[in-house]
Amino acid sequence: MDVTGEERIAAPRDKVWAGLNDADILKRCIPHCKSLEWQSDSELVAVIRIKLGPIASNFSGTITLSNVNAPASYRLSAAGKGGILGFAQGAADVELIEDGNETILRYVAAAELGGRLAQLGAKLIGAATQRLAARFFSDFNDAVSGKQAEA
Repeated sequence: MDVTGEERIAAPRDKVWAGLNDADILKRCIPHCKSLEWQSDSELVAVIRIKLGPIASNFSGTITLSNVNAPASYRLSAAGKGGILGFAQGAADVELIEDGNETILRYVAAAELGGRLAQLGAKLIGAATQRLAARFFSDFNDAVSGKQAEA
């Protein structure tokens, strides 16, 4: 499953970069994130609750940063297991482009699913992924632009 997109974030690139590397901000913005902690300069561990239809499970996994070109780009690689739902692994290339006082965040991601996740079909998973991404970027935009603090 491949996902590409572009989001306009209402904050300067340095602030967006800082937000993308702040575990507390990311935990607040990632839907259903139970925990997110740095284990080293380039690795985070996470627990995220995933619910698909009547089935729900906690996914535990790692996120590794590579090809870091601060504050312009990096590659995220992730792998997680979700018990009854199976597993997911993938990678995303993230690029931040300055545009005045705003930042354009571009991403290209690919994921591989196994177990019940794969059985549910790409269409269902794709729709859920788009909804979760939209919610993340809305919350992240609010967090780095200062709107979340005002609310």
